[in-house]
Amino acid sequence: MRNARLQVSPEVGTWLDRRSSKAGDHTVDELVAAKRGTTVSVVIPARDEEATVGAIVTAIREELHGVLVDEILVVDSHSTDATAEVAAAAGADVVAQDAVFPGLAGLPGKGEALWKGVAATSGDLVVFVDGDLHDFTTGYVTGLLGPLLTDPSVAYVKGFYHRPLGTEADGGGRVTELVARPLLNMFWPELAGFVQPLAGEYAGRREVLESIPFVANYGVEIGHLIDLLELHGLDALAQVDLGHRAHRHQSTQALGRMAGQIMQTLFDRLQRYDRLITAVPPATTLAQFQRGASDSGVERELVLTDLTSPQRPPLNSLALRHTA
Repeated sequence: MRNARLQVSPEVGTWLDRRSSKAGDHTVDELVAAKRGTTVSVVIPARDEEATVGAIVTAIREELHGVLVDEILVVDSHSTDATAEVAAAAGADVVAQDAVFPGLAGLPGKGEALWKGVAATSGDLVVFVDGDLHDFTTGYVTGLLGPLLTDPSVAYVKGFYHRPLGTEADGGGRVTELVARPLLNMFWPELAGFVQPLAGEYAGRREVLESIPFVANYGVEIGHLIDLLELHGLDALAQVDLGHRAHRHQSTQALGRMAGQIMQTLFDRLQRYDRLITAVPPATTLAQFQRGASDSGVERELVLTDLTSPQRPPLNSLALRHTA
């Protein structure tokens, strides 16, 4: 990491040196030797990802399944295309998001799919991979597993990468740079060393993942980092350079809704951990404006979105068992 005039805290600086690694630091053979009976599940949340999910599943199945990975699960999050069929044809187990814990009313959102994915798998280690990646390699999986399989003190590993946007090599991650990073630096500076705090590629030990709540929407990743820092300390967390990530980018308005959900989650954690007390809780309605339909006569249309961020409780607190 490049030195800067303003240095991060000594704790973060030491953590960066000790807990940052690269995907190529361990070979598959080394990880298989380190596995020693540990089981690994890969969970892929996917909504309308028929164009990409098949190649991701195929690569994991052909290169790692039965060797390093024991289970590949795609959680179909209300897709309207052939995501489920493509994933199954490629060799994944596929479960509909609302089929997990059918006795619970379903919640919309990525975090819900991840929580259901943990519940529907059994691996000692769980690796999460987004289903919209265009340039996926199995180095994502091996890179994330490396610290967990070789260092028992590591509980959770976050990926980071270069994220291109158009002609900019690192133009992606706009919500990270404009929202998540400034807020984390303000309120949880211990997490300032994470290159991609909102990355969708990460892995953790099952007992750790089952001990924390999952925010149902896009606040899930920032909620994980804060909760795990508070419960286990910074040194239990690690990050790995996965190289490069290309995926489907969302519209500016969609990113605005994502940013709002992340901010709601962060403010919830500020109150939960007594870091900030507010007389009036933040409003949960986001007002946005979009161009009106050409035949409506309205130039700008007001669109309101509820940013309420419900969350699922830690799985280890439930007496329920998953029944598909």
